[in-house]
Amino acid sequence: MYSSSKQDKMSLSASRLLWPKTVFGRRIFVVIMILITLFVYIAWCVIDDCVLDISHGFGTIGILKSYTQDDIGLNEQLKFVCEENFQDTRLYIQDKRQDDWKNLSVIYFITPTYPRKEQIPELLRLGYTLQHVPRIHWIVANDYNSCNPYLNTFLYKFHIPFTHLSSPMPTQFSNAKAKPRGVSNRRAAIEWLRSRNISSGILYFGDDDNTYDLKLFQEIRDTKRVSMFPVGLIANYGISGPVVRKGKVVGFLDSWVAGRRWPVDMAGFAVNLAYMTEHPNASMPFVPGYEEDYFLRSLALRLDMIEPKANNCTEILVWHTQTKNHELTSVQISHEYLNDRSNLGSLFESLSNMGVAKASDHGGAKAIISKNGKAKPLSYFLS
Repeated sequence: MYSSSKQDKMSLSASRLLWPKTVFGRRIFVVIMILITLFVYIAWCVIDDCVLDISHGFGTIGILKSYTQDDIGLNEQLKFVCEENFQDTRLYIQDKRQDDWKNLSVIYFITPTYPRKEQIPELLRLGYTLQHVPRIHWIVANDYNSCNPYLNTFLYKFHIPFTHLSSPMPTQFSNAKAKPRGVSNRRAAIEWLRSRNISSGILYFGDDDNTYDLKLFQEIRDTKRVSMFPVGLIANYGISGPVVRKGKVVGFLDSWVAGRRWPVDMAGFAVNLAYMTEHPNASMPFVPGYEEDYFLRSLALRLDMIEPKANNCTEILVWHTQTKNHELTSVQISHEYLNDRSNLGSLFESLSNMGVAKASDHGGAKAIISKNGKAKPLSYFLS
């Protein structure tokens, strides 16, 4: 007991020697300790590959753990190349022969998508838009754990070069409350470009439900490093895009800042692949809401490097339209009526492949066929 008490007194005496005796000295001591703590914290952030953003003041300091090399490889091993087609079989594009466009840069249009009732209609609409765009390669990355044969056949109908990837979201994110949607798909597409050693052309992320003006493709095709432009129907302002003064981007108009250095929509920028090649580790994090911001940060982008498009960002050439979601429909219809005696067998097979509806012997809305305004049982027509 005595020995322990003596040690406590010695420790207390030592601590008193370290603590300044004057008020001014104590204040200086506290400031020094705060600075040392801040220095250690910043050093830890650098070592742990964090990002510290204090550009908006201490009230909105945002600290997000960056994606590491392990994270960059998270979903690439889950990527499957389902189909590749490098043949452009269109004879004419915008009233010109295909050869008349051969000197243009190729646009690699990356579309993340996922199985749902609206998937095929939206890809159909987008595909016919892209059919009018010369020198384009459509990369369709499907958030599904296997290749969809229907999509393979479907994509050939547009006669444009395409790549179909199966790139499911990693399981550790699929059950999260806020899911990083489309990230695994975009990352898989970037990895495909690298695996093919494609280092020229223009990269653009185009969602399957957006609406695109054909002028957009003319604008982004001469991107030197990174170009930007407004996107309509975004959040509270109905718009997201750069603020331009004297031909230079000076800031951004977006209703959700949240500490983002680059508060832009995914459809609001394009990247030259030659410039992206200079940053071989450029990627996109699995962080909901910060995908665009940290992808552009990984490119070491600076404000003075941005090329404003769309008439100095005064025109809207892409719209963030959204289709109303529908639940998968189940139709109660006996499988004995889904043979070759009528069109119903082939019809429901197509609907099932597209994820629109499925036939069931027991569950779902009961199938009704009518004639002359009166409902009849299926047996009346198909027996």
